[in-house]
Parts: sequence; C-alpha cells; structure tokens
Amino acid sequence: MGKVVGAIVLVFCPGFLWAETVTIAALGDSLTQGYGLPAELGFVPQLEAWLQDRGQDVVVINAGVSGDTTAGGLSRVDWTLTPDVDALIVTLGGNDLLRGIDPGVSRANLDGILRAADAAGVEVLLVGMQAPGNYGPEYKATFDSIYPDLAQTYGTLFAASFFEGFGGATADPSALGRFMQEDGIHPNAIGVERIVSGLGPYVLELVAQVD
Repeated sequence: MGKVVGAIVLVFCPGFLWAETVTIAALGDSLTQGYGLPAELGFVPQLEAWLQDRGQDVVVINAGVSGDTTAGGLSRVDWTLTPDVDALIVTLGGNDLLRGIDPGVSRANLDGILRAADAAGVEVLLVGMQAPGNYGPEYKATFDSIYPDLAQTYGTLFAASFFEGFGGATADPSALGRFMQEDGIHPNAIGVERIVSGLGPYVLELVAQVD
C-alpha cells in the first residue's frame, strides 16, 4: 500500500472574493480622444497607466470624439454604457462654447447623459468647464453654473476643470505654452501628463465608489 507523502489542501473562504477589473468609459471630445498625439500618449492611455501604477485594476475606454458637443455625447451615451462599464468620466462642453450654443441646451444634454448613467447604475465623475468672458457675464455665469448644479443634483463626483493640473480656471495662459500643441487649444504629451496628475485623484475616488 502506498502512503501519502504530501498533500495540498484548498480551503474556501466565503468572505474572500477575487477583485474584478473596474471599467471606466471616458466620454468626451478631442481633449479626451487625444487629438494630435500618438495613441499611447493621449489622455486615456496616460490616465489608465497612472491608475495602474497606483495599484488599481482598471481599464479606461476611450469614448472621446474630436469635435463632439454635449448633444453628440448624449446621442451616444446609451451605447457607451455597455454592461461592462462600471464608471463614467464626462468631459464635454468645450465645443458648445466654440459654437456659442445656448447654455440651456448644453445643460439639458448633460442632464440627459447623467440621467442615463444614473439609470444604468454607473458612477460618474463630471468634469466642469468655464466659459470665456467674450460672450458676456450673463452667458458665462449661466454656463459655468451648469456643472456644479448637475453634480449636486445627481450626487456625482465633480472636478471643476479638465485643466486642474494646470491650476484650473486661475491658471495663467501665458505660462502654459510649453504644455500645449501649436494650436494653443490641445495639450501636448507633457500637458496631458499634468492633466492626468490633476484629475487622477478624482478618478481614484471614482474607482473607490464602484461596488
């Protein structure tokens, strides 16, 4: 008769669960899409790497479309929110400003996006935007209030500006040249790195909210 020399005992602990990868969709325009940059140096790949470097098991999906408005984001939010998506970053409104769209229209579109995410049970980080002063103080005040108002209404996380890493709305534009591409609108790879460092902590909080 043989004898057992060694054995491996597997013990199942009901309280132990493998952590699942958190999937984040970044819904936005050219700033999200990575306009003018090699794919690996855009906002989404740099954000994903930043999060993974901090021990997060995440995948970030690039749902940015260059030139997109809040209306465009609303039109595609339903198919962006697939069953695999756990969280959503919303960065839209810059092209609404460039076109001088009525802030009431932008508000309604963003409201629709947040309503869709709420219905899908998806956690949201809403990234705000500030209008330039050339549209007048009333337009600026109305537009600027959209984001904090909606974040409060839906209880979403809120970052005041995509450019928080540059100092946000208080940043001195004359000091930002080295972070921008030649068009002065889109960040270069170094600029994206700064943007990610500014928004990253908000996204870490977003990941922590995912059940």
